[in-house]
Amino acid sequence: MPQSKSHNSGADRKSRAIRSLTCGRVMIPPHIIGRDASVADALDKITTKDWDHLFIVNSERVPIGRIHAVDVLKLIARKTVNRDIAWMHAIPARQLVTQETITMRESTPLLKAAALMLTHDLNQLAVTNSEGEIVGTVSHSVVARHLPRFIL
Repeated sequence: MPQSKSHNSGADRKSRAIRSLTCGRVMIPPHIIGRDASVADALDKITTKDWDHLFIVNSERVPIGRIHAVDVLKLIARKTVNRDIAWMHAIPARQLVTQETITMRESTPLLKAAALMLTHDLNQLAVTNSEGEIVGTVSHSVVARHLPRFIL
């Protein structure tokens, strides 16, 4: 049985709307720390703000890496020589970066960002402006908050 013309036009509208929903429209503020921050600084931000990740940025706010809270815990667990606080102040947080930061532009469709997160097994992506400065992030929770209204 053929679908009605009005049903098809409604589906077409939803399809266009979901493809036009960009990272810039739905992003949340980024969790950042400067490139000269120490492991202690990163740990302080993660614990006091209850964040699970941080993006390390240079002086121009260009992301140069991402630290996940689990990576900090792994480093602390491996540190068997001296667990006092001094070593955390001496080690740069950028040494905790385990992979390059994957970024999206503000104009990137949210569907593309969601696919990229799934492909690379990431929880969040940095959103950058045309100068490459981090201006926000998109995460699984952002996707879950915005895409279902187009599917249902």
